Amino acid sequence: MFEVTFNGSLKGTIRVPSDKSISHRSIMIGSLNAGKVVVKNFLRSEDCLNTLKAFKFLGVSIEEDSDGVITIFGSGKELREPFDVLDVGNSGTSIRLISGILAGQPFYSVITGDRYLRRRPMDRIAVPLRMMGATVFGRENGKYPPLTIIGKRPLEGIVYESPRASAQVKSCILLAGLFTDESVSVTEPVRSRDHTERMLKAFGVDVVVNGLTVSLGKNRELKTDVEIDIPADISSAAFFMVAAAIVPGSEVVLKDVILNPTRTGILDVMEDMGVDFEIFNRRSVSGEEVGDIVVRYSPDLKAVTIGGELIPRLIDEIPAIAVLATQAEGETVIKDASELRVKESDRIKMVVSNLKTLGVEAEEFEDGMRIKGKAKLRGGVVKTSGDHRIAMAFIVAGLVSDETVLIDDIKCIATSYPDFLKHLSSLVDV
Repeated sequence: MFEVTFNGSLKGTIRVPSDKSISHRSIMIGSLNAGKVVVKNFLRSEDCLNTLKAFKFLGVSIEEDSDGVITIFGSGKELREPFDVLDVGNSGTSIRLISGILAGQPFYSVITGDRYLRRRPMDRIAVPLRMMGATVFGRENGKYPPLTIIGKRPLEGIVYESPRASAQVKSCILLAGLFTDESVSVTEPVRSRDHTERMLKAFGVDVVVNGLTVSLGKNRELKTDVEIDIPADISSAAFFMVAAAIVPGSEVVLKDVILNPTRTGILDVMEDMGVDFEIFNRRSVSGEEVGDIVVRYSPDLKAVTIGGELIPRLIDEIPAIAVLATQAEGETVIKDASELRVKESDRIKMVVSNLKTLGVEAEEFEDGMRIKGKAKLRGGVVKTSGDHRIAMAFIVAGLVSDETVLIDDIKCIATSYPDFLKHLSSLVDV
């Protein structure tokens, strides 16, 4: 059990870990390059290191120098059949995106993860990959890992209407599309995050975006000698933005945060709720918009309704937003977020049950939740179900509780933010 007791404020400047989504993609796409790729500020979390390890198993030469700079000597799309099962731990991004690449390799492979990942749905990628000509097996007809993939070269083209807005599904198909010259396009009901499209463009691949449809153009060869500098992750910054907004007397500056429009839904919500924040030093880094964000204590928060097209732009930040909502005047409603049911945990159930434990009036819906604000948080035992974002969100909740909050598992935080507690301690002003 990890105890959270606090009586102070948060002040200072930090750079949260680099973006997890871009870190994953830098290794994956960099490994398909025929030359050298230099990656700076790579996120050394368990999830991203599992991606790196997987591509070493697939025969890619990857080196790291004393400054933490990673150099990838790409295979030019020709990977090596793995000798053993690829284990990507807790990372849904890894298993879904790597599966798209394995589908285009003319060999046999098996990819799996930890007990939490093995409960997450994979039919959403198995179906389109089979349509492209790959053979994909898994538990319950490919619904759950482990996945067995027998790839094919070349794959067949696909015009895919995705039933959900999912960057992982879209990215899986686009990466598989590198192994065919036929038409490849994905249409989503709502636009999801676009890091794969941006990075493929940076590597010289023709990517065409037309409304909600993303297509690969004629050129699908990756240019060589690319350098990638990864900005700070807004999903990790979210916990400190919320903490600064709800802990009296706080002011926190977050450096180098990614401001990609498909990721900044939390900033829209913060503005609507009355959070005192501003963005400065805006700039472009490796094709992504970046800036510094300062957030101050905001005593006059108001409730909002969150749903529709906003959800894909803040899906990972909802646990943190739920904590923010406990301190807002009125009832905050989150809807259209059924995807939370199949994250690292059932985040709707976990958020609502843990809020109730801490004395918050909250209600669970099939696709979201209702949270009554201006709550006086009490102590209690928070269950994380091995979910890093649940653990971090409720550590933040503990900062405004009058009693001790106990977190049953904080080891899971290492999947995305190994230095979370160290950074939190550095901001404590008592």
